[in-house]
Amino acid sequence: MDPITAIAASGMRARMESLDLLANNLANASTSGYKADREFYSLYVAPEAQEEDPSSTMPLIERPWTDLSEGAAQPTGNPLDLALSGRGFFAVDTPGGPLYTRNGGLHLDAAGTLVTVEGHPVRSVAGAPITLAPSAPIEISPDGTIRQNGAAAGRIAVADFPSGGLVKQGNNYFRPTDPSATPAAATGAVVAQGRLEASNTGSAESAVRLIQVMRQFEMLQKAVGLAGEMDAKAVQEVAKVG
Repeated sequence: MDPITAIAASGMRARMESLDLLANNLANASTSGYKADREFYSLYVAPEAQEEDPSSTMPLIERPWTDLSEGAAQPTGNPLDLALSGRGFFAVDTPGGPLYTRNGGLHLDAAGTLVTVEGHPVRSVAGAPITLAPSAPIEISPDGTIRQNGAAAGRIAVADFPSGGLVKQGNNYFRPTDPSATPAAATGAVVAQGRLEASNTGSAESAVRLIQVMRQFEMLQKAVGLAGEMDAKAVQEVAKVG
């Protein structure tokens, strides 16, 4: 494979990975608490490459990363919709172990347990699920304390991982990369009742970026075609000389 084709093909592969990230971000633009995936470009140099051989340098996405910046809190009026301000995640229990999310769209299941959209129980600071009376008004204070009929019914756990080390589990949950990592209590996190945190994808920005990446992909396709034409012409010229 000639250098032009090799570099263009590597660039096309990187743009395809970008398109996958951007398409997933746009698909979750209306998902509460969703955190966008971003790409980080770098250059790959083959171990056997010489410094004077630029054809061995290939563009690639070195490591996709998740943008954990806070989305806007949008009012809903639903007392079980919760938005977090500041660092932290709601801790939930799943059959596969604890997971963490910024999606505070909660509800009560048939047993009165506070659960996520997927039915995972929300963990209290005591480490147990929270059970509430469906017919009684629910008040949730900024520190996550839940009150019904003037009495405390539990406090929602808001966990933080100050050193990072989180990866996505599905589109809207996170798990620690180290299974033995213990989360800390989030300091400074504020729970807002009757609100949901919007996705931080930036729909307009992602749409513009999507168009840019598609155009770059088309240009690289043309480069591959041009390289093929140049190779064919070179072969024809050599044949004429022979």
